[in-house]
Amino acid sequence: MFDNLTDRLSKSIQKIRGQANLSEDNIKEALREVRVALLEADVALPVVKSFIDDVRERALGTEVLTSLKPAQVLVKVVQEELVKVLGEETTGINFNAQPPVVVLMAGLQGAGKTTTTGKLAKYLKERENKKVMVVSADVYRPAAIEQLQTVAEQVGVEWFPSSVIDDPVSIGMTALQAAKKGYYDVLIVDTAGRLAVDDAMMKEIKSLQNSISPTETLFVVDAMTGQDAANTAKAFSDALDLTGVVLTKVDGDARGGAALSVKTITGKPIKFQGVGEKMEALEPFHPDRIASSILGMGDVLSLVEEVERKVDKKEAEKLAKKVAKGNKFTLEDFQSQLLQMQNMGGMASMMDKLPGMSNLPDMVKDQVNDKSTGRMLAVINSMTLKEKKYPQLIKGSRKRRIANGSGTTIQDVSKLLKQYNQMQKMMRKFKGKGMMKMMQKLGGKMPGGMPF
Repeated sequence: MFDNLTDRLSKSIQKIRGQANLSEDNIKEALREVRVALLEADVALPVVKSFIDDVRERALGTEVLTSLKPAQVLVKVVQEELVKVLGEETTGINFNAQPPVVVLMAGLQGAGKTTTTGKLAKYLKERENKKVMVVSADVYRPAAIEQLQTVAEQVGVEWFPSSVIDDPVSIGMTALQAAKKGYYDVLIVDTAGRLAVDDAMMKEIKSLQNSISPTETLFVVDAMTGQDAANTAKAFSDALDLTGVVLTKVDGDARGGAALSVKTITGKPIKFQGVGEKMEALEPFHPDRIASSILGMGDVLSLVEEVERKVDKKEAEKLAKKVAKGNKFTLEDFQSQLLQMQNMGGMASMMDKLPGMSNLPDMVKDQVNDKSTGRMLAVINSMTLKEKKYPQLIKGSRKRRIANGSGTTIQDVSKLLKQYNQMQKMMRKFKGKGMMKMMQKLGGKMPGGMPF
């Protein structure tokens, strides 16, 4: 989401780092570039002005100018002020209330409330170990209730039935009683959206909020709406007692302005961000990590957490023992590693979290794309079991058959076999205790950055 902003800010920061001494003039020049970068990212003008003023005040003070490494201190100041704009602390759902904790989802139509309701339900069930019920109070959008039912079944949480002939307030109150009787930890209420903010919509959701007294009222906003997100956030914040914000479609081609504007305008923390279409693609919003990522410093902590959560440790240990014994690394093992990488969002997603990646030339970035992983998996899937076990059999006519079956070229098949052979050679070096030592050092990642 922050690609353009990261590129611009990284270039500005590089110029600052290149200065032997910082003066009022070159600080002003650097801040001018930062200001342009923020405006181009669609950050609301009042937010930009406040941010630049705060950075300038600190940058021209003794904290920076009298430092032995003023350029580095100035970068630190910019990062700290970004953290302030984004919210400083990571805050999740408040469970300090008598169950069921009620979470009310609010926002415009198309912001992704229903999908986010499902993602949040899955998150709370799997990562917080909560018993969750969901209900739809959207009696206007066609098939909204059925959509939530499908989503609830998909993520394995309880769906409370509602009908388009019911009143949203009565739906909320009936669902709350059912959640109490069923001893549920959390009740998530999906509400109706509109194509634009209107009085009738606000009155209805305010009545619903008053009747069920939610612990959390989350404003769901599409990160790709940019400047408009700030205006919508203001309208919802004025009408409702919001407790937090959920940014959706963060993985889209957005300029990032919504994230940098919404917190300041609502005064409420961004609690979660939707980072993909899959139901597991909801992550806590970490202001410090996001700020580091925007400045091209990477987000290694999130990468480590993702590896911990998504890597199949049993499979990793199984492969480690196999290779340690000197057994052959097969194409099936290679396929398993590619699937693990894909499960983590692909190589591009992993690289985004590593420091300095924003400074790589575009030509290098373009070569690291997840289409190649998909192609390699397609090639392996087109092989017979015998071919996976004995890749040396794959010559001329077999290559042609595999290429046709996978929708690739003979060159793609040859390229995959070459990469597999390189990986196999590398694995031979880790026989015995060497493999286990490597596993400990890499924390469960394959040589060359390929995860187990």
